[in-house]
Amino acid sequence: MEGAMGRSGSGSLSRGFPVVGMCLAALLLSNALIYLYLESLYQTDEQLVSSRVGCMPRHFKMATMKNCIAWLQCSQINAEVRKLKLIGQGAVKKVYLAEWRGQKVALSELSSLDYLEDFLHGLSMLRVLQGPQVVQLVGFCLENHTQVTEHHPLGPLLNLDAVLAQEQHKQHNTRQVRLRLAIDYVSILHYLHNSPAGRRVMCDSSSLVKTLSQFLLTSDFRLVVNDLDALPEVDPSRGLLVKCGHRELTGDFVAPEQLWPFTTKGKPFSDDLMPEYDERTDIWKIPDVTWFLMGRVPGGDVVHFHLFQIHEECKKEDPKLRPSALDVLKVYNSVYSSMVRDNAGSRDML
Repeated sequence: MEGAMGRSGSGSLSRGFPVVGMCLAALLLSNALIYLYLESLYQTDEQLVSSRVGCMPRHFKMATMKNCIAWLQCSQINAEVRKLKLIGQGAVKKVYLAEWRGQKVALSELSSLDYLEDFLHGLSMLRVLQGPQVVQLVGFCLENHTQVTEHHPLGPLLNLDAVLAQEQHKQHNTRQVRLRLAIDYVSILHYLHNSPAGRRVMCDSSSLVKTLSQFLLTSDFRLVVNDLDALPEVDPSRGLLVKCGHRELTGDFVAPEQLWPFTTKGKPFSDDLMPEYDERTDIWKIPDVTWFLMGRVPGGDVVHFHLFQIHEECKKEDPKLRPSALDVLKVYNSVYSSMVRDNAGSRDML
């Protein structure tokens, strides 16, 4: 009897192992499927944002359009683009909500001839840098200093908290969506620092508010850079460095190298004596922008904890010791991937 029981117990144990193995395999498979599903949600978003990727150069296609169309020219803009209302105004441009063939677009007009050089620079950058991370150019007219771009109804990134507070958007107020916006922001910096037009610096970033106004929030909660009027090139190998404007910059938001270095010596600011710098001024500002983007969302403190070290490196006084935008992007993506895996595990537990 004892031997029989031993053989029986051994047999049931051996049959139990495949069952346990199958359960573990099913558990791993379900986790993998959930992970892939969550990733596919963001891949779908990326496809929406980059709907014009298949277009030839100098063509555009908005989300509801079937075919790509060549950039609108003066005659088409004058005849087919109809102003609806003023939605924004800066030193360089007035921006109107407008309509073209039933499509909502943004029509920008030069505010003053004093800023013509800035306007033309911004337009040239917009033409050269077209891609998923840059607002889509619809057309332009040099004769009357206008440009037409795709309209994003959620407006500038500065509106983020107000948008997420709206009932129809509250489901997007999560640490995943907010971190994804931060990833988009750093991705745009990486693109500008390695662009087809050379290494570019975002000089319209003297404050947090000014920086946030350079980006638009898309309907699927992604970012595109919109204002490229102050995007000078740097190339240290050619001795090409920049100064962002000709006035003294102040405050904690701008990088230390952008501050007048002779304040303690009592010397008044002089543009001629102000040292130049490179794109690492953009890196200094990343932690401040990300703090804004994360807001007070539940779980945001965990994200800040995981980003603490890379943000410390971004805030190095010596710009040469700061990481590149790509280095920061790798850390951000790693933290985001961990969050996705954690969510998949939590759902599986439920």
